Amino acid sequence: MVLVKTDNHVAGSDQLSAEIESMIHGSLDRFAQRITRVEAKLFDDNSREKDGTEDMRCVIETRPSGLKPIVVSHRAATIDQAANGAVEKTKKSLQRTLGRRQHRKGQVPFSGPIAD
Repeated sequence: MVLVKTDNHVAGSDQLSAEIESMIHGSLDRFAQRITRVEAKLFDDNSREKDGTEDMRCVIETRPSGLKPIVVSHRAATIDQAANGAVEKTKKSLQRTLGRRQHRKGQVPFSGPIAD
C-alpha cells in the first residue's frame, strides 16, 4: 500500500499521487513481499511565495514486515527531483537492511543489481 500526502503549500492532485505511486512501485516492487506500507510526504519548505534552489522535500517512510520503519528524506528544486532522490535512498536502505537480515539468517545476501 502506498499513501501520498502533501503539505498545504504543495498542490496535491490525483495525477501527482499517481505519478509518485508509480515511481515507488517501479523502484521498490522487488521488495513488495516484505513491505507492509509506504508513505510519501511532499513539502515545500519555503512555501510558494519564496524562491529557493532546494526548497522541495520528499520524505518516504517504508514499513518492512517485522522491522522498524525506514525513513529517508531528499531535498531538490522540484517535487519530481525530490521524489526521485527519496525513492533512490529508500531503495538503497531497503537493500542494505533486508540484505543484512538475510545474511544473518544464513541465507546468501543479494548481490545483484537493483531493479529499476
